[in-house]
Amino acid sequence: MQRLLIVDDDEEIRSLLQRFFHRNGFETDMAASGKEMDARLAKASYDLVLLDVMLPDEDGFSLCKRIRAAGRMAIIMVTGVVEATDRIVGLELGADDYVTKPFDARELLARVRAVLRRSDGSPVQPALVSHSPKLCFSGWRLDIVRRELRSSDFTLTPLSGGEFELLVAFAQHPQRVLTREQLIDMSRGPAHEAFDRSIDVQVSRLRRKIEEDPSDPEIIRTVRNVGYLFASAVERQ
Repeated sequence: MQRLLIVDDDEEIRSLLQRFFHRNGFETDMAASGKEMDARLAKASYDLVLLDVMLPDEDGFSLCKRIRAAGRMAIIMVTGVVEATDRIVGLELGADDYVTKPFDARELLARVRAVLRRSDGSPVQPALVSHSPKLCFSGWRLDIVRRELRSSDFTLTPLSGGEFELLVAFAQHPQRVLTREQLIDMSRGPAHEAFDRSIDVQVSRLRRKIEEDPSDPEIIRTVRNVGYLFASAVERQ
């Protein structure tokens, strides 16, 4: 049974979500503040954290940054703020998805399941992955089965679930210009609602991790007014 940690200072929302996710096969714990979240994380491990942005002692953005720095746990941020800027900040800090209140519980369940599928090793294109579990480019080795990215000296480079799926989409379609809409479909599924800027944020994060000079990228190139091009040759192993 997969485990969720619900971090929200609204007791009614916490209780409703706990009952809803329990009915749908999840084990859940709750926290009303950053301090309580830290205490929960110190005692148990979780597959995903539902993290409210507005908390009494510490905002969700700083908590997201701290969670991401500590490991690969999936994060969905939840907030009543609908400004795109806040969603971009959340994605920049490592969140895998972003949901605004009020939300439909069934949609939230679908997003949780989608993020967990991306985090547990489920491939984007099963037929291709079964024959090519490793994609090598520009000194990097992307292991799709183990969900790992390693440099030429075998150093592990941590990726969030969203970063990993986007890099897989790029590496499976080298030397091809891809629009932002295509990248959203390939990395998150056609049913996923996202905004173009979220892909730009993910690309920026990937560049900081795989490019020698992120300000002058050679691997993921911008194609003005169209999208992006994965310029490296890819060897499938």
